[in-house]
Amino acid sequence: MNKLRIVDPEVACWLEKELEREITTIELVASENFVYEAILEAQGSILTNKYAEGYPGNRYHGGCEYIDEIEKLGIQRAKDVFGAEHANLQPHSGVNANLAALMALVKPGDTILGMNLQHGGHLSHGSKVSIVGRFYNAVAYSVNRETELIDYEEVEKLAGEYKPKVIIAGASAYSRQIDFARFRGIADKVGAYFMVDMAHIAGLVAAGLHPNPVPHAHIVTSTTTKTMRGARGGIILCKKEFAEKVDKAIFPGTQGGPILQNVLAKAVTFKIAKTKEFREYQQQILKNARRMASNLHNCGFRIVSGGTDNHLMLVDLRGLGVTGQEAEDALHRVGITVNKNMIPYDPNPPAVTSGIRIGLAAVTSRGFVEEDVDEIASIICDVLKNIKDSAEYGRYSARVKDLCRKHPLYLSPLEAGTLL
Repeated sequence: MNKLRIVDPEVACWLEKELEREITTIELVASENFVYEAILEAQGSILTNKYAEGYPGNRYHGGCEYIDEIEKLGIQRAKDVFGAEHANLQPHSGVNANLAALMALVKPGDTILGMNLQHGGHLSHGSKVSIVGRFYNAVAYSVNRETELIDYEEVEKLAGEYKPKVIIAGASAYSRQIDFARFRGIADKVGAYFMVDMAHIAGLVAAGLHPNPVPHAHIVTSTTTKTMRGARGGIILCKKEFAEKVDKAIFPGTQGGPILQNVLAKAVTFKIAKTKEFREYQQQILKNARRMASNLHNCGFRIVSGGTDNHLMLVDLRGLGVTGQEAEDALHRVGITVNKNMIPYDPNPPAVTSGIRIGLAAVTSRGFVEEDVDEIASIICDVLKNIKDSAEYGRYSARVKDLCRKHPLYLSPLEAGTLL
């Protein structure tokens, strides 16, 4: 950051502080990850200089011959990774991808059926505070109160009652595998399109460790972050019959020029996703997540739905008399980052919550394995069971620093030792 320090030392200072925070804390927010350094290089590349509205071979700006090759390469790689007939790499984010996918399928005011936000869904699946909830008549399905699994019978009942034009599967806080084939069957029964948002599980899908929604859905959206450990941004995968509508929904429908350095980084992301090392990384995510859920359960915490099939879990804190906000704050003080999260049928409001969401993708990127997860779980247990004993926080923080020193991020062990 030599030039940035000269041009804007104030901003450079805050950026350095953020780097220090990432290096010296344990990141358990399920939507976050630490990307490969090649991704950082791609997203900070000279493609920041270029504008290229349109698509390869049909641009509204000159000088796009090399941009076209980059985007075509990324598109082919995305199709190969997920077995898709068509791919669009231009969405600026996962929400943009969802909005464009819906624009390609239905009209404003049409009915859509998505997962209840309070039960693990995402804002852009129909929440009234989202642009999606304002544009469409959104109906929500839930999880079963007893099993805390998606209630497929309720999905089928609501689909029959409301006749939605689109049924959406996918979640931001659901720890179990989703039966995509069953969803498609329900959609076909009522004449609805089936759309899947696989943002959280895309890396597991790419590695063949989670069922792939692409063969079942008309359209699949995702980010290339989270378990993909790649570029900041979104993608859309679809059948050929929807390709033209999807592309037009992105440009000129909802976006102008793509962020080309992100398109480049997405191409790199998909190349990495085909490697043996990437699959081993995804396998370790699953091992770490299951180990964390088991440890927390053994410590006396209730894991929503009883466990996890992916990278995340929801932890119900009501048995401790601790709110999600209190837990988030306490863990932050010792150097562990989580987010408060509603649990199904949560009695507390969204600003407080009764639970926390924990994800293992980021720490797995740092090289944490099961024995490290044992120590993280032990620290979490100690902090939350003694949340009012602030005199012990220094000791907990030291244990966090030991783990971070053991697995340095973007630094040599010597550099990490100096900082930590």
